[in-house]
Amino acid sequence: MSKTPQSQGHLSELEKACDVIIDVFHQYSRREGDRDTLTKAELKLLIEKQLVNYLKHVKNKTTIDEIYKDLDINKDAQISFCEMMLLITRVIIATHEHLHEVEDQQHKHQHQHQHHH
Repeated sequence: MSKTPQSQGHLSELEKACDVIIDVFHQYSRREGDRDTLTKAELKLLIEKQLVNYLKHVKNKTTIDEIYKDLDINKDAQISFCEMMLLITRVIIATHEHLHEVEDQQHKHQHQHQHHH
């Protein structure tokens, strides 16, 4: 249902990534309650199934309850797509920083090895 029409031609990598995020949101938002928002249970499931590796990079290990409270800006006890995107954004930023840290560590190791020759 949420698949994009073929008339758009070839989607770019980034456009495909956006489509995937929307599709995943709908896979979970349809399970219970409002079809276009996440309940706490749906959010928990989405995080456990879809963000398990990336959330390791988020420094302060927050609980689902804390994430849920934090994201529910309008306090309607549901997470809209817009509110869920805040979580995705944070996770992507944290992962980006983590990748740089890993690169920096690898870089240091390479330099240490060069000095021994």
